[in-house]
Amino acid sequence: MPTVGDEARARLRSALAETTARLGAAGVPSPSADARELIARAADTERPLVLLDELPVGFAQRLEEGVARRERREPLQLILGRAPFRRLMLDLEPGVFIPRPETELALDLLREHAAGPFDTVLDLCAGSGALGAAVLDELPGARVLAVEIDPAAAALTARNLERAGPGRGRVLTADLGGPVPELDALGAVDAVLSNPPYIPPEAVPRDPEVFHHDPHRALFGGGADGLAVPRAVIGWARRLLRPGGVLVMEHADVQGPATRAAAAEIGGFDQLSTAADLTGRDRFLVARRAPGEQTDGSERLSR
Repeated sequence: MPTVGDEARARLRSALAETTARLGAAGVPSPSADARELIARAADTERPLVLLDELPVGFAQRLEEGVARRERREPLQLILGRAPFRRLMLDLEPGVFIPRPETELALDLLREHAAGPFDTVLDLCAGSGALGAAVLDELPGARVLAVEIDPAAAALTARNLERAGPGRGRVLTADLGGPVPELDALGAVDAVLSNPPYIPPEAVPRDPEVFHHDPHRALFGGGADGLAVPRAVIGWARRLLRPGGVLVMEHADVQGPATRAAAAEIGGFDQLSTAADLTGRDRFLVARRAPGEQTDGSERLSR
């Protein structure tokens, strides 16, 4: 005679097969993996699905709601309300840029190219606060100031920073393309991390998850080459990094030469390089502040 557990597992097998087929037909890139996540959400569990002996009331309705949203190509992270980033699980909300796995390498590049201690780290164009939260999680002595132009994203960043490092993170809502007196008054910092918007205006994203759900202000970097905001980030790094401090900034895989040229033009750096992501694509500018120069918060740069 079938047990309650047998019935639940039979329902799960059927749900997994049906959900995977529906998501595949909708063009979802990873239908099986997404199906498992949606089923776990509907079952309200963090346990492996094979260990479930029963399913909660409302499981089928909750699953149908999640699957229908994913069929419309709403990002899985928005449906779940969370996104993994390095060792963390970050809160996520609609209208905020979804952190990408490739951005996780920025922390490794920081450790590779910079000598600590890391007392103060800036996360510029913070989005959800992923980079700053990872710093607080992995560098216990560090304090983070995250700067984000969008108030809703800044509020989300504040929550993610506080969970990752209670009392050690602060968020500033500001436009890096103009004067920011609070940054001018900050003094020298040890590192700057940034995943700024950098897409040129004509390079419209093809994935509906990106085009329809990531805020365009977090995608398009401004100017004909998409590098207006990245140039502002480089300018602030030149202005605020202590001698020997390091900037690690993500960019598109074709923008390595242009971002190095921008950093050379802005000046103040003695080492400029482009680092590849785990797939071998050029994705990060790494720039070290020249040790011989004194950082001065009152210094004015044309950005």
